[in-house]
Amino acid sequence: MKPTAISLFCGAGGCSLGFKQAGYSILYANDKDASALATYKLNFPEATCTQKDINALDFEEILNELNIKAGELDILIGGPPCQGFSTAGSRFWDDPRNHLLKSYIKALKTIKPKWFIMENVEGLLTSNKGKYIYEALKAIIELKYKIRLEKIYSQEYGIPQRRKRVLIVGNKLGYEFKMPEPTLKISGQIFRKTDITIAHAIAGLPSATKAKELHYLSKPIDYFDELLRDSCTKVTEHYCPEITGIQLDRISTLKPGQTMKNLPEYLQHESFKKRANRRVADGTPTEKRGGAPSGLKRLYNNEPCLTITGAATRELIHPIENRPLTIRECARIQTFPDSFRFCGNASQKIQQIGNAIPPMLAKVFAEHIKNDYGFTEKCKTKGMLLGYLLTKAEAMSPALKRTDVLLQSLSENNTQKQLFG
Repeated sequence: MKPTAISLFCGAGGCSLGFKQAGYSILYANDKDASALATYKLNFPEATCTQKDINALDFEEILNELNIKAGELDILIGGPPCQGFSTAGSRFWDDPRNHLLKSYIKALKTIKPKWFIMENVEGLLTSNKGKYIYEALKAIIELKYKIRLEKIYSQEYGIPQRRKRVLIVGNKLGYEFKMPEPTLKISGQIFRKTDITIAHAIAGLPSATKAKELHYLSKPIDYFDELLRDSCTKVTEHYCPEITGIQLDRISTLKPGQTMKNLPEYLQHESFKKRANRRVADGTPTEKRGGAPSGLKRLYNNEPCLTITGAATRELIHPIENRPLTIRECARIQTFPDSFRFCGNASQKIQQIGNAIPPMLAKVFAEHIKNDYGFTEKCKTKGMLLGYLLTKAEAMSPALKRTDVLLQSLSENNTQKQLFG
């Protein structure tokens, strides 16, 4: 029998796809974004899907409709966006900006999944001086979960992208588990050297044109390309509008690793120049403080890609060709196979891709939990923080140091105040 999963904040389904590929059955998914949920339904027709704000969900009703009892679900996947807040301590849960996290904790309390995986951006670690993540972990520990928190470097797990995310994994089965071991070695400045690069993700695609659908021009160039083709005979979402005029001049001038600030001033975009020269309180241009967005960025072909975001098809320039990345190239860099279809307009599609957990990364964690630990109770347990990793950099920022101090206090013997009656 397949392990079962529910996905909250499911988005397009990157995490769900990884778990499905690892042999899990996705029973139910929810997201409030219409285009993302349309994509999810198209690719996961077997799952029950709803489009609601998480605060409107009745988790007991969901369990009844799925014909499962509290404590029977194998894993809950997905994580609430960090909203930011101004209060902490006893008033934390009354702040409306924390309603997504509060509802997620209620989902854990009601559904009582054996495992959960919660994913978020690395800014979660330092939000409001570390108090957000502290309150979140404290609440989960109270629900008797043994948990680990780590900043994950995706390129260590074979993802052709320098993508850092925070993963919180927990179980209430008594396992003092560890995170899966990285599959690749990373090195160099900001960990940009590894064996899987952007070329592995996109080199097997035909040249982008204005056509909505293209045939592959050759057999898969390697195992990675074959994996991403997923037995498809044609590729979609691999189109690019014609680049002309000053935009073509900008792009063609950029060398690998260069950004808008490396261009001659006459080629720099007006909005970039305004941001770059905007003065701050002490009179220093923000560009000298690292504060101005870099705009266009030409990628290196022999390195993992920069993080795919909702702006990737506007800002990230192909390593060789004079054009931005296509939607399909971004999807491949996120390790979505070519068989995966996206709904909505171009802006909505790239936003869905940028927000997703890379399916191959999710699969690593899904297989690790299923194969190395399982879903049978080992022993009765109380909640505790098993460990955490805030950075792999040699030095820790002052902001992370504040978070480190808070998390050190979440020891096994912490006495937690009851948050929910």
